[in-house]
Formats: sequence, structure tokens, C-alpha cells
Amino acid sequence: MILAPDLDSRATRVTLERAMSAPPQALYRAWTQGFDRWFAAPGTVLMSARVDAPFFFETRFQGERHAHYGRFLALEPDRLVQMTWVTAAGTRGVETVVTVQLSPHGSGTTLKLEHAGFPDEESRRRHDAAWPQVLQQLDEVVS
Repeated sequence: MILAPDLDSRATRVTLERAMSAPPQALYRAWTQGFDRWFAAPGTVLMSARVDAPFFFETRFQGERHAHYGRFLALEPDRLVQMTWVTAAGTRGVETVVTVQLSPHGSGTTLKLEHAGFPDEESRRRHDAAWPQVLQQLDEVVS
């Protein structure tokens, strides 16, 4: 049985939707097999796309390394990726949940991302500012 984090006491969330150029299959692969192509620092990804499988990767920003940890909560090929998301600075070590829904739209995809369970408003604001840039990078690299 997969236990998702209890987010009842942490209702803060970021939700955004973006039209992406790539088809759902390519975006699903990017979230489950190709993190180091568009998000993580090359050579830092330890990830197996299996429900309840833990993962690790690093990002590098302004000369600093930022470790990210989590586990997959739900995977529906070409439709849904749901994972926990933990970082020291970004989520203050709290287990949050990222849900990515992929819907075909013409030759591309409508991607809906929800990141929930932030420990405080500052953490939510930082992610609200960062996710649009991250998804733009994804769109540029995968399309």
C-alpha cells in the first residue's frame, strides 16, 4: 500500500497549466527517464519509474548544489506522474507532492502541474516563480 503524505495541515499549493509542443509520450519519458536532459544536473539522477520507488537528483543554481529526493506515488504512462518532492531549501525538508497531468492537444500536450503541501507561504511563492521557468526549459528541450 502506497502512503501519500498527509497534506491536510499544509493546504498551500501551486497550480499551473501550459501548452507544450511535445506529445504526451515524450513528456512522460522526460519526467520518468530523462530528468537530466531538462532539469537535473547531468550524472546526478538515480531514478526508476516504478510506484513507490525512491529517486534522487541534484540541481545546480548559482554555483550551489541542491539535492532533491522523492518517490513515485502514481504513474499512468503518457497521462500522469505523481511524486513526492523534498529539498532542503525549497521545501525545507518537508515531503510535498508534485502531480503532472498530460492531455493530448493537437500535435502537443496540455500539461497541468500541481505542487502541494508547502510548509510555508515563502516556499510556495518560490515554487510559484520557479515552475513556469522549469516548464519552459522542458518545452524547449523536449520539443
